[in-house]
Amino acid sequence: MSDRPLKEKVSITLDSNIVADVRQLAENDDRSFSQYINMVLKYWITLNRKKIEKEQ
Repeated sequence: MSDRPLKEKVSITLDSNIVADVRQLAENDDRSFSQYINMVLKYWITLNRKKIEKEQ
């Protein structure tokens, strides 16, 4: 069995300028839109984990 994390399909609504910026950043980093958003969210969560855990 793979050690890769399970994926879950979600739907979100974003401002069109955010979508355009993320698409450009993802392309510049040679990643898909989804991969880039996942990477950014993982990074943000890592930086804010203590704050998140404190609020729970």
